[in-house]
Amino acid sequence: MELKEIARKIRVDIIEMLEASQSGHPGGSLSAVEILTALYFKEMNIDPANPKSEDRDRFVLSKGHGTPVLYGTLAERGFFPKEELKSFRKLGSMLQGHPDMKEIPGVDMTTGSLGQGLAAANGMALAGKLNNKDYRVYAVIGDGECQEGLIWEAAMLSAHYKLDNITVFLDYNGLQIDGPNKEIMNIDPIDEKFKAFGWNVLTIDGHSIDEIIRSIGEAKETKDKPTIIIAKTSKGKGISFMENQVGWHGKAPSAEEAQKALEELGGAK
Repeated sequence: MELKEIARKIRVDIIEMLEASQSGHPGGSLSAVEILTALYFKEMNIDPANPKSEDRDRFVLSKGHGTPVLYGTLAERGFFPKEELKSFRKLGSMLQGHPDMKEIPGVDMTTGSLGQGLAAANGMALAGKLNNKDYRVYAVIGDGECQEGLIWEAAMLSAHYKLDNITVFLDYNGLQIDGPNKEIMNIDPIDEKFKAFGWNVLTIDGHSIDEIIRSIGEAKETKDKPTIIIAKTSKGKGISFMENQVGWHGKAPSAEEAQKALEELGGAK
């Protein structure tokens, strides 16, 4: 199946999941679809039949509220049955609002408190170096999340220990729960800041799967430096009435809105 079609199906999963639960975060989930599609269906060394393999590549969703895109991707990849998605955010379900590494096959790190994911990814990458493992560590952080001091403490550590086995995607959609980043707390020039912290910095169109794959290849070739890929994205990407609308940061669609969204995506699966 083509990666673009997989991305479309994950967007359908996101809409259906949130409509069923009447809870969750569509905007920042839809913006990261192509990133996770490229990682899970093209790049990462993973095996849904053996999700705890010591040699697997690791993934950390630092912006833990973006679970709809992670759950949709894991289900499409075969880590658990797609029927589980219908239980999203419901009492007793393993698929809660933030990912739980103890309950969900394929989840490598429990996240939720913003800013902590990069530090956890550092630990995985450093352990890989110390144990002479060849696995790579990938993480997705949010742009609003870069207002957290812990991100910069972790960024210093990544460069200090020359963690060239870690690749971080910054899902840069420009919006956070209270409004545009530039008005809440401007993080720019974000590329110059990461360069100053000793990182290899790439900037791409975060919805171009070709650019995502190419940039991952460049990251793999970079030695003695961690790489951050600043992925310029659109919040709510793919749904006309959600796109670049801050109001869709953490609001579930009604049945009517979900139907309209699914029609725009070419219908349910």
